[in-house]
Amino acid sequence: MAQSGKSSAKKSKPSYLYSIIGITLVLLLLGVLGLFMIYAKNLSDYYKESIELQVILRDNVKENQALLLKDSLAVLPAVKKIQYVSKEMAAEKFKKENPDENFAVLGFNPLYSSIDISLYARYVHPDSLKMIEQNIAGRSMVRELYYQRTLVSEVLDKAKQIGLVILVISIVMAIVVLFLIDNTIRLAMFSNRFLIKTMQMVGATRWFIAKPFDIRSIINGGLSALLAIAGLVVLIYYAESSLIGLRGMRDYFITGLLFLGLIVIGIGISLVSTHRSVMKYLKLKLDDLY
Repeated sequence: MAQSGKSSAKKSKPSYLYSIIGITLVLLLLGVLGLFMIYAKNLSDYYKESIELQVILRDNVKENQALLLKDSLAVLPAVKKIQYVSKEMAAEKFKKENPDENFAVLGFNPLYSSIDISLYARYVHPDSLKMIEQNIAGRSMVRELYYQRTLVSEVLDKAKQIGLVILVISIVMAIVVLFLIDNTIRLAMFSNRFLIKTMQMVGATRWFIAKPFDIRSIINGGLSALLAIAGLVVLIYYAESSLIGLRGMRDYFITGLLFLGLIVIGIGISLVSTHRSVMKYLKLKLDDLY
């Protein structure tokens, strides 16, 4: 009987290895999708935050007054970055961007001083922009508030479309991942069905039988998740080495949550599937195992 148990255990080792490899590949695929979602969101936020609001000031506004206005706007929760641009700075910028143009013949600088504002991505939304515009445009020193409204609409529309596509893909992937991992575990447990039934026949309790398999499933699930995370780290390093712009979109906190989620998913599904398979074989009759 003992030799039979040892023989069954030996036969089950390769299936555990295949199970670990299978779960690792599925979690790696899920992790790649998660990374894509993170970078897509960060790219969307980057474009939103690159949209600049120009607060054009009146001609009679002195520099010290403009700086006071700048300081009062800087404390608004929506403001990420703010800069005062004097008439002289505006003229220099214009000359660099338009070297063939020259308004020196006019005898004066026709450009206005301004305060350029970049907002946090979550505030780049028609309703928020409308409230910000009403707040700023109503001030006596402000001549007008300008930003590219068409660009805002285009960026928001694209972000909404991408978000919807990613949501659909994520739902489909979640279902596929659950199915694949569950199937992988069930196939691994199939080779242990006679061992499970033998332990039951010699009088072992369900808890005693399930405990070693549950512990093994936790180890296998955790190991699979760690291997998948290692693969993702290598992928991130390679991607950021090839596309340097990706480094600026790195989000350690969200990526850390993704890695933690993979560990929870790997252990959770592995444990639930294994325990359910053990209970299933315990309920079957010996003849049904063949």
